Amino acid sequence: MRRAVITAACAVATATTALALPGAAVASPAQAKAEVSEYVVLYRKGAQLGKAHAAVKAAGGTIIRENRAVGVATVRSANPKFTVAAMRQKVLEGVAHNRVIGQAPKTSAKARGRHVEKESGSRGPSAKAATAPRKGEEPLADLQWDMKQINATAKGSYRTEPGDRRVLVGIMDTGVDGNHPDIKPNFNGRLSRNFTVDVPTDADGNELDGPCADEPDKSCNDANNVDENGHGTHVASTIASPRNGLGMAGVAPNTSIVNLRVGQDSGLFFLQPTVDALTYAARTGVDVVNMSYYIDPWLWNCANNPADSWTDKVEQRTIIAATQRALDYARTRGVTLVAAAGNEYVDYTKNNTDATSPDFASRPGEKPYERTVTPACESMPSEGRGVVAVSSTGITKRKAVYSSFGNGYVDVAAPGGDKYDNPEGKPDDKLGIWAAYPEALARAAGELNPDGTPNTTRVIRDCKNGVCGYYQSIQGTSMASPHAAGVAALIVSRYGRKDRARGGLTLDPRVTERILLGTANERACPSPRTVEYVWYRKNDKGEWVRNTSKQTCEGGKARNGFYGHGIVDALGAVKR
Repeated sequence: MRRAVITAACAVATATTALALPGAAVASPAQAKAEVSEYVVLYRKGAQLGKAHAAVKAAGGTIIRENRAVGVATVRSANPKFTVAAMRQKVLEGVAHNRVIGQAPKTSAKARGRHVEKESGSRGPSAKAATAPRKGEEPLADLQWDMKQINATAKGSYRTEPGDRRVLVGIMDTGVDGNHPDIKPNFNGRLSRNFTVDVPTDADGNELDGPCADEPDKSCNDANNVDENGHGTHVASTIASPRNGLGMAGVAPNTSIVNLRVGQDSGLFFLQPTVDALTYAARTGVDVVNMSYYIDPWLWNCANNPADSWTDKVEQRTIIAATQRALDYARTRGVTLVAAAGNEYVDYTKNNTDATSPDFASRPGEKPYERTVTPACESMPSEGRGVVAVSSTGITKRKAVYSSFGNGYVDVAAPGGDKYDNPEGKPDDKLGIWAAYPEALARAAGELNPDGTPNTTRVIRDCKNGVCGYYQSIQGTSMASPHAAGVAALIVSRYGRKDRARGGLTLDPRVTERILLGTANERACPSPRTVEYVWYRKNDKGEWVRNTSKQTCEGGKARNGFYGHGIVDALGAVKR
């Protein structure tokens, strides 16, 4: 769920903006408590590798992984003052603390889908598939109001440009269920990679991803066709589920899905996997990447927030600088970057209150605290330069209640679902976005009856020749972003040229972005511009509770804070 092309500038850690080092003496590894922590270290641009390696060692660190393309390394150290020691080295620009190594779990509940605007919905009979789909449509096409909104239908873009298999779409997410029957035909297992390792616990021993029991070798390394969260599979399905007579089709049903797993089972997303996936995408010939997340642990990264400690300022500057280097590396090598605008109900171009960061304990005892964040702070990767930020719409085309916004922040809008987008303001699963759901997760969540039929309105099943696929209804800007990424893939399919260096097709991201934004259907701010959203949720007692949120749209019809340049149009983008 996350962010944007060109927004307010935010300072990065460079030689001219360096923070003053604290005066405390630096403990050597021999003096330190024998507790090993993991860090991401950013080398200064142009630094000689030998000198950077020596500097890491001098600070008490050991490099366990290195991305030389952008000068980032994963480092382990038992020195509790490693950040201070590293920042004293002239060839090192930044340090971000990842986690303590080797804690035992204290809890057993695994969090899921933290980057989705979650809604419990209502229990009852599962939605029914269309028994007689219209000619040329998939069996569940009637549920896909989202595809109709952007003209990605049998009578729309599918007929003009369904996509080209040579176009590669990278799913930077929690993984992709490559064996889902409505994903498998378009899944490129050869190029798919897992860039992260499951993290059983946080620094306090509280469970994050849980014990590594599902992997045969207990190594915490998932295969490249696995998604134990469900978020990434939903995103992949929205982009490129095939037209195969089963379930539903994606925006670009003939393009190829590449799993670039950067998210944990718990829904956390760390810095190093993001950097590694972006550089891999650039080298492999991936044409479009979708990033429906923000890099943890900071919702917004601030260079000089007075509420932050020196260490936290260094960490946030490092996340901004390292991510931007990787985004630049990918974009200059043909990768179009698309990201979700966020589910915080707020205007990113104004001051906001962040009470959620840091959102996991990378150091013992670390807890979130309240701070004021200004527009100069950046949520990454969505607010990185060169990233297309996507807000969310509901079935009536209103901006979704939860969707973050901002004039100059949001580039385009796309359907992300709004289960409250009805006169009653009460949740309706039909108003979410339907896409593929791993069967194993549905069973683990108790959402299936013994015979395999769903027992909740959030899940539906469709079968063909004895093979069944499952689909779930969820909402969020995480769901909006893949619609825009799918249209970008159609644009590359339609106007791309042969990539002689890496094979496949390629198109300059600047051209792809220009077509994507230029063909979006302009939508003016509502009148009056300040909208009071009203919706109802059940509390723990089962009582309906009224909720409200006032949100103001700024800008004109050609570009505004709710819709950017407009709602993406798959047919318009390929019919020029």
